[in-house]
Amino acid sequence: MDQRYPEKNCAITGIGQSEVSRGATKSALELTVDAALEAIADAGLSRADIDGIATWPGASDVTTGFSPVGIPSLQDALRLKLGWYCGGGEMPGQYGAVFEAIGAIAANLCNNVLIFRTVYEATARKASFANSLLRAGTRAQGMFSWYAPYYNYAAAMQQALFFNRYVHESGIKPEQQAQIAINQRRNASLNPKAIYRTPITLDDYFNGRIIATPLRIFDCDLPCDGATAIIVSRMDIARDLPNPPIRIEAVGTNMHYRNEWTQLDALATQAQPAVAEMMWSRTDLKPKDVRLAQLYDGFSFHTINWLENFGFCKRFEAGDFIADGKRIALEGELPLNTSGGALSAGRLHAYGAVHEACTQMWSRAGERQVAGEPDVCATSTAGGPLAGAMLLVRD
Repeated sequence: MDQRYPEKNCAITGIGQSEVSRGATKSALELTVDAALEAIADAGLSRADIDGIATWPGASDVTTGFSPVGIPSLQDALRLKLGWYCGGGEMPGQYGAVFEAIGAIAANLCNNVLIFRTVYEATARKASFANSLLRAGTRAQGMFSWYAPYYNYAAAMQQALFFNRYVHESGIKPEQQAQIAINQRRNASLNPKAIYRTPITLDDYFNGRIIATPLRIFDCDLPCDGATAIIVSRMDIARDLPNPPIRIEAVGTNMHYRNEWTQLDALATQAQPAVAEMMWSRTDLKPKDVRLAQLYDGFSFHTINWLENFGFCKRFEAGDFIADGKRIALEGELPLNTSGGALSAGRLHAYGAVHEACTQMWSRAGERQVAGEPDVCATSTAGGPLAGAMLLVRD
């Protein structure tokens, strides 16, 4: 084991995903159990082999469906005997649960960690409209005390402010920006689990309503109901399991910026550059070695940012890199968000991206399978102050 970089001694050995929908017929816990059992079986393990659980951000008692299932509920449902567990929100983005698992494995606290993320937002919004960061009847505090006086209640409004700064500095054109949504809908048309599978054209994109300039409806992700699970195992165990291990080659976890949404140092790039720099410093691989990219797309702005911050193109040149969409297509030099991502397949946060990365690297993607057995994938969480990144390599 490389003691300097403990992630290299960890690998993803199994994945699972529940049904994904805009109105689940099962409870959030049932969806979580479905994903967890599928991941455990996929790894060739039994429930008795699982000695760690991690999740992000942990159970929340709010009614938005953002995180309805926590560790105690799943541990009880599966009757697991755990040596270690961790769930919390203040981590390097959604991948904080993976990073915590790496540390726990390195500390010999556990060997096989079940990591899960569950959302129930579509059902929650049907019950009570909840598309606002600030809930009716609640007192504005924290970052909301800065937003509320300007009626900035929704995530799209918040991110549009940052994206406007990016547009100003980069000069990206709307028809270039559109290629993210168009490409991902094309990929989703080949994904049986995707929520929206009808391809869209450039005209469709421009005819979509403006949500908050410069974000149109197709630039915004889709709240859904679903659960994703992955198993992270110690490498010596992983190599004896059925699937070729997908090694966690390098991670980016740092925080070099002011950790406050309303006081970000770099509005146009958010926290991503330093995170990506850290990841690349922990591997001999380079951006040119990456065969597949699953980049966070809560809004298309995030994906555009990550293309630059990972070094696939120079700063403020993502528009030209995207161009007509051919470079990022399934058959292009850097296939991007091959499941359709959060924009078309559904907002499963960064764990949907990991699930798709493994699906591609194990050649299970069917019609949307990238040619040439992709063996190196870059993947990321959101922007903002809490960002994380991973480089995955098929062992």
